[in-house]
Amino acid sequence: MTRRIIPRSLPDALKNFDLLPDSAYVQQAIVEGLFDCSASTVWRMVRRGELPVPHKITERSVRWQVGELRRARKG
Repeated sequence: MTRRIIPRSLPDALKNFDLLPDSAYVQQAIVEGLFDCSASTVWRMVRRGELPVPHKITERSVRWQVGELRRARKG
């Protein structure tokens, strides 16, 4: 039996990433899409210092700041 892979729709925050202000915050799914990697790879990149450490927004929620991600992409 062949498995059919259904592509996820592209979130608006990822489509419009270049229009977001540096002070905006994005979820992990956006970081995964931006760097074309899995959730595990995002956290490996954070540990290696290739990605900024996310900001803890609530007890169970972290977000990355857009400006910090832009600098990481250029570096």
